[in-house]
Amino acid sequence: MDSNALSASIAYLNALKRSTMEAGGGEAESTAVAGGGPSFQELLQGAAESVVESSEKSEMVSLQATVKQAELVDVISAVSSAEVALESVVAVRDRVVQAYQDILRMPI
Repeated sequence: MDSNALSASIAYLNALKRSTMEAGGGEAESTAVAGGGPSFQELLQGAAESVVESSEKSEMVSLQATVKQAELVDVISAVSSAEVALESVVAVRDRVVQAYQDILRMPI
């Protein structure tokens, strides 16, 4: 492997680790519903954050594998997890769009 590509991979991996650690702060105010549970917005935000974390983890593990710090099994597991999370988000997005279109077609 070219040493420039290896150096770039290591630098990118370190930057990704720093950005992941810095992203932990700055939580939004809670807007719980009257029943005491999380609001719909909080549920969607939590799901989106989970997908982002999963994709960041798979990217980090992939980069670690390029510098011989991770096993192939770990890479496959992380990428599969990110793929399932992304497919779930796409399915939810499709259902939300379908629900919105159904609402638009409702007679007033």
